Amino acid sequence: MIEIAGLTKSCGSTRVLDGIDLRVESARIAAVVGPSGAGKSTLARTINLLERPTSGSIVVNGRDLTALQGRELRTARREIGTVFQQANLLRRLTAAQNVALPLRHHGLPEAEIRRRVYELLERVDLLNRASHYPSQLSGGQRQRIAIARGLALRPSVLLSDEATAGLDPDTTASILALLRELRDELQVTILVITHEMDVVRGIADVVARLDRGRIVEQGPVAEVVRRSDSDLSRALLPVPAVAVPAGLDLWQVRYDAARVSPYWLARVGRTVGVDLALLSGLVEESAGSTVGRLTLGVEPRVDVESLRAALVTEGIETEAITRAAVVAERVEDPAA
Repeated sequence: MIEIAGLTKSCGSTRVLDGIDLRVESARIAAVVGPSGAGKSTLARTINLLERPTSGSIVVNGRDLTALQGRELRTARREIGTVFQQANLLRRLTAAQNVALPLRHHGLPEAEIRRRVYELLERVDLLNRASHYPSQLSGGQRQRIAIARGLALRPSVLLSDEATAGLDPDTTASILALLRELRDELQVTILVITHEMDVVRGIADVVARLDRGRIVEQGPVAEVVRRSDSDLSRALLPVPAVAVPAGLDLWQVRYDAARVSPYWLARVGRTVGVDLALLSGLVEESAGSTVGRLTLGVEPRVDVESLRAALVTEGIETEAITRAAVVAERVEDPAA
């Protein structure tokens, strides 16, 4: 478990981090998102104590790392492993030698180092690349080696700082699957710093949005996505662009329940006596719940309140309605 309380970081007269409060339970995955300049990289460097915070505490398994000095701090920092965007492998060392670096730095016996490196390379499915140099590995393989190195000292917290940035979708999916395995099998608490919303939906249990050095919104991912008035909700699950058919009102709706029947659209149409056109949408599983945001095309003759009631019965909430007449005006006058 990691608990960050009242964390601040100032650079001269500028406060880069301003009272960060964030708690991540053991064996959970938390994501921190935010625009460029929000303070994500500074937060990552203070969490692993590459930079000292100006004030506040970073407590890992009941121990405040910011209160420690010297040998105590060096020992306690082993509780946090880090994986960076650029895997930061040493070019002249093999994959196995890169993984062994923190073990050698802490003076472990060679026999123990060999056993641990073998175990880690096997876990990240790269035992057959042990003698390869970074230049001989793909981007995804380099990140797997970086993850193995981050786990070398058996940390209870793994910090992933933009670890999937720049990777192709398939490689990203494989890295996320590996992180989920580590959470489930090793009970590691994982903190992901990212700007990729699909990564958050695909891996995180909880999410926090950082803006100008402050956390402005946080909560379980599925709960955040189901909020209608949240900037983070819309960023996590945006409404896809839609081609506008003539003569239909546009209804924007979202899943408001953790479980929604896959047959809800047909059932609602039968209930209100009109056909409903699914024009665009995004529906996914996130942290064990179904989340979705969609745009429907609806005949203007429908009874609005009856349709709203039918949607609510199915666990669907209305966000906005754009009338066909308004849509037509927009089509006729693009500047409107």
